[in-house]
Amino acid sequence: KHYDAEQVEIKRMFVSPEHRGKKLGVAVLKELEAWAKELGYKACVLETGTKMQAAVHLYTKYGFERIENYGQYVGVDDSLCFRQFI
Repeated sequence: KHYDAEQVEIKRMFVSPEHRGKKLGVAVLKELEAWAKELGYKACVLETGTKMQAAVHLYTKYGFERIENYGQYVGVDDSLCFRQFI
């Protein structure tokens, strides 16, 4: 989803439990980043919840860095926001 002139937001990324551990999340992230880069974006941002530890692990392992909560997530205590430059 277009976020601003330089960033695209990854929304609602999910891998079914029976397919986890197969590196599908990484494959999806790589494709989304390649697509965003083709469209001229410089970074991807995303939000996940504090209870989504597998997601947090995936994003940080893949190189996303924690940023201040943005947009609708400002002030939401159980939201974690991340950015990856592409």
